[in-house]
Amino acid sequence: MLVEHFQMLARYNSLANHKLYQVCSQLSDAERKQNRPAFFKSIHGTLNHILVGDRIWLTRFAGDRIPSTMLDAILYEDFDELWMARQVEDERIAAFVSALTVEFLHGTIEYVNNAGKTCRDPVNLLVAHFFNHQTHHRGQIHDMVTQTTISPPSLDMHRLIRP
Repeated sequence: MLVEHFQMLARYNSLANHKLYQVCSQLSDAERKQNRPAFFKSIHGTLNHILVGDRIWLTRFAGDRIPSTMLDAILYEDFDELWMARQVEDERIAAFVSALTVEFLHGTIEYVNNAGKTCRDPVNLLVAHFFNHQTHHRGQIHDMVTQTTISPPSLDMHRLIRP
């Protein structure tokens, strides 16, 4: 059941990202990049951070080592390029969850966190964190969108999964 649950979260993740990017595309580049009271400083910075986090975790899930550095990196200055990269990453996530096995989820992963500490955690917890991380930061973006003239989208899981 856990495999199916993560597959549902990947589907939701993709739908929520699409909906959020659609709304953000209505904002000017200046509005997306405007400094706001948020950890990653702007809508654009937070969208980039989500992509950074996804790439870090997918690398770790693949068995490769990558540190959690440069969490505030701006991978794409151009919004359209960022949106294209987001769609590619969502396809990678879909491929990852389609190949999930119970055995993999019952394993552990050793990695180096942002503070340089070596951690060893259960895969099922890390995959749950992977999806929760995006949801958390999408919520921050949702709040920042409310600070503009654009209405934020509804990102309720049950409304996106079963419209």
